Amino acid sequence: MLYDRDIREPLFDFLEEKYGKCRMLEEKIMGSSRADIVMVTEDSFYGIEIKSDRDSYARLSGQVWDYERFFDRNYVVVGSSHAGHIAEHVPAHWGIISVEEAVNAAEGAVLPSRKTPDFYLLREPADNPNVEPQRKLSLLWRPELRRIQERNGMPEYKRLGKKRLLEKIASYVDYPILRREMSAELFERDYTKIGGEIERYRLETLSREPGKRGGVLPRKSKSGKRRRREPELLVSRVVRGRRGK
Repeated sequence: MLYDRDIREPLFDFLEEKYGKCRMLEEKIMGSSRADIVMVTEDSFYGIEIKSDRDSYARLSGQVWDYERFFDRNYVVVGSSHAGHIAEHVPAHWGIISVEEAVNAAEGAVLPSRKTPDFYLLREPADNPNVEPQRKLSLLWRPELRRIQERNGMPEYKRLGKKRLLEKIASYVDYPILRREMSAELFERDYTKIGGEIERYRLETLSREPGKRGGVLPRKSKSGKRRRREPELLVSRVVRGRRGK
């Protein structure tokens, strides 16, 4: 029996061999669910849900709803016990990959050294007709959104909240162009630097609105001295991210 942890790393290799240039991000929040893997290609975000032989379908319908809103294409990767009936539980445009433990051809036995999976593409994914560009844009951070605005000659919309800004971008930029723009930003995202980018963006925004509540006011430490408040960067867990070559 293969567990989730046995599947992920070999799955990355399988997908990279199939798609070439791509980047893998793990455990990304999407609505009320969490995507196991987001694969970024040059013009698409792929949502990938893993259901090992140990997993049930208890939460799958809700997860499918969120994947449908956020990603251009979707895959479900299933253990062999699910392969025969998973198609009944996901939309017809979802891709399906079955995974089984590798077998020693000479002896007809499961390889004993470690759990090595074999992957079988049962169905190719098609374009998702239900993706919502605004939802997909919400996976990007403010500095990344601003670069998209600049490249497409958009106004800055300095006073808009993020939700309204996403609406503006989605309505202003044609989606075929926006798909490539979003992929370009995630290919270049550097998790060691993005915190600084977000802080610079925040300070720049506040400098234009000095009276805005929630600015860079210092707060007191236990000693009574004021100290600078550090930015809080809320990031989904990224176990492994591959930047495009």
